[in-house]
Amino acid sequence: MSDPLGKGLVTVELNHTLAELLARLCVELEDEPNGVMSRALGLLDMVQHTRRQGGRLCFVNARGDQADVII
Repeated sequence: MSDPLGKGLVTVELNHTLAELLARLCVELEDEPNGVMSRALGLLDMVQHTRRQGGRLCFVNARGDQADVII
């Protein structure tokens, strides 16, 4: 990584497994790699923020079942 302040481009090296996962998610979400990584990092940020505030973040499916997001 080179520009942690977000003022320019950053190069991220991915191993084979991460590259395959990113490619699969791009296809499934019909999005570019930057969009997929932005969504993932946004979710991680939300989890961390909620945890710092003493809360919990969870997913609720159509049946009402809940699952905590644990990272």
